[in-house]
Amino acid sequence: MGWDVWGVGWVNGETYPYTKKLHKDVLKCPNMCVCFCGRGGLMRFECSNPSDFRIEADGVLYAARTLQRSTLPVSPLLITASDTATQQRALNVLQEVWKTIPEDDLKEIAFPPRNMDSQLKRMKRDWVIPPINVPENSRGPFPQELVRIRSDHDKNRSLRYSVTGPGADQPPTGIFIIDPISGELSVNKPLDREHIPNFHLRAHAVDLNGNQVENPIDIVINVIDMNDNRPEFTHQIWNGTVPEGSKPGSFVMTVTAVDKDDPKTANGMLRYKILSQNPESPTSNMFTINNKTGGIITVAAGLDREKVPQYTLIIQASDMEGNPMYGLSNTATAVIRVTDINDNPPEFTAETFFGEVPENRVNVIVANLTVTDKDQPNTLAWNAVYKITGGDPTGRFSVPTDPTTNEGLVTVVKPIDYETSRTYVLTVEARNEVPLAKGIHTPRQSTATVSIRVIDVNESPYFEPNPKFIRLEEGMMPDSTLTTFSAQDPDRFMQQTIRYSKLSDPANWLRIDTNTGRITTIAILDRESPYVKNNLYNATFLATDNGIPPASGTGTLQIFLLDINDNAPRVSPQEVEICEKPDPNAINITAFDGDLSPNAGPFAFELANRPADVRRNWTITRISGDYAQVSLKIGFLESGIYEIPIIITDSGNLPMSNTSYLRIKVCQCDINGDCTDQQHIMAAGLGTGAIISILLCIIILLILVLMFVVWMKRRDKERQAKQLLIDPEDDVRDNILKYDEEGGGEEDQDYDLSQLQQPDTIEPDAIKPVGIRRLDERPLHPEPQYPMRSAAPHPGDIGDFINEGLKAADNDPTAPPYDSLLVFDYEGSGSTAGSLSSLNSSSSGGDQDYDYLNDWGPRFRKLADMYGGSDD
Repeated sequence: MGWDVWGVGWVNGETYPYTKKLHKDVLKCPNMCVCFCGRGGLMRFECSNPSDFRIEADGVLYAARTLQRSTLPVSPLLITASDTATQQRALNVLQEVWKTIPEDDLKEIAFPPRNMDSQLKRMKRDWVIPPINVPENSRGPFPQELVRIRSDHDKNRSLRYSVTGPGADQPPTGIFIIDPISGELSVNKPLDREHIPNFHLRAHAVDLNGNQVENPIDIVINVIDMNDNRPEFTHQIWNGTVPEGSKPGSFVMTVTAVDKDDPKTANGMLRYKILSQNPESPTSNMFTINNKTGGIITVAAGLDREKVPQYTLIIQASDMEGNPMYGLSNTATAVIRVTDINDNPPEFTAETFFGEVPENRVNVIVANLTVTDKDQPNTLAWNAVYKITGGDPTGRFSVPTDPTTNEGLVTVVKPIDYETSRTYVLTVEARNEVPLAKGIHTPRQSTATVSIRVIDVNESPYFEPNPKFIRLEEGMMPDSTLTTFSAQDPDRFMQQTIRYSKLSDPANWLRIDTNTGRITTIAILDRESPYVKNNLYNATFLATDNGIPPASGTGTLQIFLLDINDNAPRVSPQEVEICEKPDPNAINITAFDGDLSPNAGPFAFELANRPADVRRNWTITRISGDYAQVSLKIGFLESGIYEIPIIITDSGNLPMSNTSYLRIKVCQCDINGDCTDQQHIMAAGLGTGAIISILLCIIILLILVLMFVVWMKRRDKERQAKQLLIDPEDDVRDNILKYDEEGGGEEDQDYDLSQLQQPDTIEPDAIKPVGIRRLDERPLHPEPQYPMRSAAPHPGDIGDFINEGLKAADNDPTAPPYDSLLVFDYEGSGSTAGSLSSLNSSSSGGDQDYDYLNDWGPRFRKLADMYGGSDD
């Protein structure tokens, strides 16, 4: 392989041809690289000193940092080129590169020349001021010279140079400075491309007086990117899913990283790689990643959630296009969860399940069918659905699924008869709610057998037919046999007897034989009874067996009663109204018969012969078979109530007649024909029921009045009895409320009750022996005369009153410990006790001697002291 080698002057990012003619200009460049190009094909280049130089895929050699001659190694620079097609390699030694880096020469930027009239001279079309490229993160020393700005006018006079713009005199200030005399532009601190990628400055040249001698020129300073930023993943943990059993090449997820470096250079070009996989089952390379896009796909088969539910991948992102020598890298974690598919059918834990159920029971669980499923629980691929495929042609069972345990619940949904079938053998199949994945077949364990034994129980007897319907004529006499209503016992394998009883017989017409079920009558059947509806009479009977426990069933007997002529007709309506001078004077009537046709109408109407004035005042005319007209023969009839007897005969086979009374109310009418004395007629015509009701109300009212009087008397007696129990000493009022009161203590027990008799019967004082008187008896003194009082009540009433007072005092636990009659409450005419009015008399109080009160006992001593003659 040969080389066509030429040099390219690299001045701050701009290239210049490296020819013999321009060789001396290239040597002035502060940084220089060389481009190596092959004659054809795709080449891959490598540099022996990557810390100072790097070579791109297009063969251009770059300085990786700011180079100085003193820091360069003396060994030559080796460049290795490989042909990607033929895999041929070649080496080239570059020695002249060191000579292209001068020590002190700076590139000069001259102001464009102007003509004498200060007009800009037309520049050459190829004159371009190239940008100045400054690497970021330079270590100095600072300030570091970049370029010299020069004007042609500095040869004949002194000038001053300055720069303006962001980075110079505008924020951020102080980054770039210029020597005002020499015009050397320098950078004062390290630059950061990720912060500010380029600067736009303007250079000025003025004389010492500040006059502008040159038009300003624009200077662009580009910050050259350095690989100073590591790739950063947008998420540290990435979550993805992939269905189990996925084929190789199935997409899983995409991871993304970003690099703050320039994406147009190798510094920001990222490459992805999988560093590790955990677990490494079934192979260590189950996934691969697109090194440019970060897309992860499967590369191997065998994903099985039941074995490996989750994979963890460590993903690396590297810049410099993934070069491990000088690229920067970072890692993130990708968690790939293997999702479930229905690749495992449910399998029964046993081949046969057993259960038992009593007959005639429904909605009961007979057996629990358990299954296993390796798929993810509580998913459609795990939930089981059960189906009976055999052994239940009548649909008496169902198998719903328990949502918690996933078991099959064999349930009875229709009654089972032990006498029909004693056992059932069901075939049940288990499936999932979603079909199995392709290629998965249902195993034999997905079908099981359920053996169910039916338990015999005592069943209720039943009547056949139920209800039973019979037709009879009404009027059937008691003890007549109607029918035999018997029941059957479904328990054919049990020896049992049945007994019958009556459960419902509204009219109490029937009787049933307890052993045979024969039904007879105990009363006359009447179709017109209120218990008969639409000619039907319903009676319910009970049949009970002697099982353990006994069972019973009911049956209904419906008797359709045929009508016979057993009801006489009656007039309808029964009451009518007419005026004293009726106009018209005819009344339309009909007949009511409880029987049905032909035992009812047509009817025959006739007036009775008695009383005699009926036919004299009235006449009846038949209008039709059911209607007649009663007319008044006279022109005037006094107000009142008249009852007209009418004989009505029906049309039965054996006709029945009845004398029915038509009640006619005759009243005075106004010009409109309406009664004006309706209330008088109604009062005059009160019926027996109304009179009885009024009498009952009067009797109840009298009873209430009598009870109130008795209650008031009893209340007065209770009030008087309570007054007897009052202790006189407890009364602190300074007045004497009760008269005729005899006090005394124990020495006053031998009182003479004869003094309480009627005064007229008491003997005079002269008859008493002299010197014989009671200790508490009042001395004899002349008494003032008072008018005669009314006669006293019978002595017996007073005695009863005293006895009641004594009984109340004896039974009162709060009474004083002595017997005394507190209140007699009687003051009759001619009383020997005299009047106590003298105690309050102001005229006789001073002359009265009250010393005798001391002889009446301790209860009167205080009174003697108050009214005695003692001064104190």
